[in-house]
Amino acid sequence: MKPIPEKPSPPKTESISKHSGGICYLVGAGPGDPGLLTLRGRECLERADVVIYDYLSNAEFLNFAPARAEKIYAGKTAGAHALTQEETNTLLVKHTREGKRVVRLKGGDPFLFGRGGEEAGELSAAGLRFEIVPGVTSAIGGLAYAGIPVTHRASNAVLTIFTGHEEPGKQASGLDYKSIASAPGTKVMLMGVERLAAITGELSAAGMSSTTPVALVRWATTGRHQTLVGTLGTIAALALEQQFKAPAVAVFGDVVSLRETLNWYESRPLFGRRIAVTRTRQQSGGLVASLRELGADAYEIPTIRIEPPKDKAAIIEAMLGVRAYDWLVFTSPNGVEAFFNAFFAAHSDARELGGARIAVIGNGTAKKVREYRYDVDLIPEEFVAESLLKAFKKLNVENLRMLLPRAAGAREMLALELENLGAIVDDVPVYETVPETEDVAGGIRRFRKEGADMITFTSASTAAHFMALGLTLPSGLKKASIGPVTSREMVSLGLTPDVEAEQHDIPGLVAAIRAFYEGEK
Repeated sequence: MKPIPEKPSPPKTESISKHSGGICYLVGAGPGDPGLLTLRGRECLERADVVIYDYLSNAEFLNFAPARAEKIYAGKTAGAHALTQEETNTLLVKHTREGKRVVRLKGGDPFLFGRGGEEAGELSAAGLRFEIVPGVTSAIGGLAYAGIPVTHRASNAVLTIFTGHEEPGKQASGLDYKSIASAPGTKVMLMGVERLAAITGELSAAGMSSTTPVALVRWATTGRHQTLVGTLGTIAALALEQQFKAPAVAVFGDVVSLRETLNWYESRPLFGRRIAVTRTRQQSGGLVASLRELGADAYEIPTIRIEPPKDKAAIIEAMLGVRAYDWLVFTSPNGVEAFFNAFFAAHSDARELGGARIAVIGNGTAKKVREYRYDVDLIPEEFVAESLLKAFKKLNVENLRMLLPRAAGAREMLALELENLGAIVDDVPVYETVPETEDVAGGIRRFRKEGADMITFTSASTAAHFMALGLTLPSGLKKASIGPVTSREMVSLGLTPDVEAEQHDIPGLVAAIRAFYEGEK
């Protein structure tokens, strides 16, 4: 009788099976421009439980993370570390082992002088899952924004990237300056601008010509982007003279001369203008993006937050009887969104809206209505309540029922004047504005530290809540208003507008700001 063969032992499982719920994403945040964060990087942030971020990763990206996510700053600048590398490694392992989705947000690319390899190694040694999400490096992307291609068929076909920052206390440099100096093509140095005189001296001594074109690009791709051009023999003195400090990337080679014809980013109409945008955190992105597209260093100061009204009785009643209305009158995108949130919470069929016609103030409000697949029947020529009333006066609205879904505490004038025209008006608060209490992206900190050339206000409430922050206004600060209602509130608060949009919406405000600065030239 043949012996029964032994049942083979199951394969040994990796220790990661113990922690299969946890994973750490090492995400390259790119050089700073929000448009250069990868789709995969944003996906990871949107699902994160913990975000551990660096000094060079754009803090605005924290807005992509859920509000519940824990945000931990692990930034490092010269001589100042929020956390040591060992402490950061420990945090990554700890939170991942606890079964959390951890995002380690790193400026540039995590594997290019970003110590991503070390952090991934710690996670691997602990038997934990991790994923690398590459990012755009300033060594290429940052220079592209300065109009400098790192390779060019007519100039070179070789690229050398090295770091100017080495471990403190190192007895001898790990850099082979002779090899770097003699290598053909472009050389790019990340970090080390604080040692620029010593590094350029070493390269010169190793045989690099003192007339080699050199450029430094600081805060590349962001609104604070600056470029300084010189030669190997002059760049260190120029950087000292102009206080050109880190973070900066340096490029050595003939490709620097191509900047004269390829400099696209710094030639935009609002380049170098620092503009603070006050809106709700959810809404500021459109205005910020439009200003950045024109080259402005635009950043957000969220001053208000949109919340459902505390008393929901009126909105519930309106939703139950929504078919009875002849007109829905929207005065803001917020009112549209709040109305439809309430409507679809009460009804599963869009046809329950009935045959009501829709009137709006402004293109932005009309656009928001159309997002819900409804068309607009009435929009005034001027985007103010007074103009909407003129339009209604041309119609017969006597005994017609109207619903005004608006902010709690909004001006009563529109409802009263519609009633004077004979309409039956239900002025229903569908949302309220409350002060924003968080400064996730650091806009308030930036305003305190750096100020701004201009600040924008898109509603009376943003102006009122901004003033409630008690921030000191920098000398020479210009103020921009979206329209007359906002301007009146600004004046009452001591904020005399320097700019008022003729078309009272975001495109109109952007156009007015552009015209204002172009008029100064």
